[in-house]
Amino acid sequence: MKQRGLVMVFALLVLLSITVLGVSAVTSSLSQSKMAMSMQQSGLAFDAAESAIAGVFFESEDEVLLADDTLTDPLSEARQGTIFDPNADEMSCFDEGDWTDRHMTAGGLTTGSRHVTSGSYQSSMSTKSWSRTAFIREQACRGSSNVIGGSNVNCHVFIIRGCGKVSGKPSVVANSLAASVFGPASQ
Repeated sequence: MKQRGLVMVFALLVLLSITVLGVSAVTSSLSQSKMAMSMQQSGLAFDAAESAIAGVFFESEDEVLLADDTLTDPLSEARQGTIFDPNADEMSCFDEGDWTDRHMTAGGLTTGSRHVTSGSYQSSMSTKSWSRTAFIREQACRGSSNVIGGSNVNCHVFIIRGCGKVSGKPSVVANSLAASVFGPASQ
């Protein structure tokens, strides 16, 4: 009789151990699934931020846009705006300052257009994508005589921040790029 009671206690302990292991495995699996989803969303937001930076360069090299006197490219707009001091100023993805904003949408980039309308960058997992461009300074170009073909040319230095956000998520992913562009020296 004592052995049967002991066997039952032992069986209950084994059953309890198996239950704890099962719950632990399910919890671990759910945690890993959440981490994988978070990594996927971060990757999508980063891709959106990168595409926003690419959009600035697309518009800055768009010959149709550059030939139209009524439209300006993002670097020219930033050059005409407030000078950005990286040591004193901040360029937040949410700051409604004087920075030039460009948006990427699922429609892609088209020549001759300013991409300033907000919209989804992709629809499968809806992401927002926008960039901010600011002028930092004009300086002599390194490694050049600063006179090319008899004209005075300087390097115009900009900072471009791409921002990406997955809809419904509170976080934003940002990437920044400093760009130096040849341009006529200011008088």
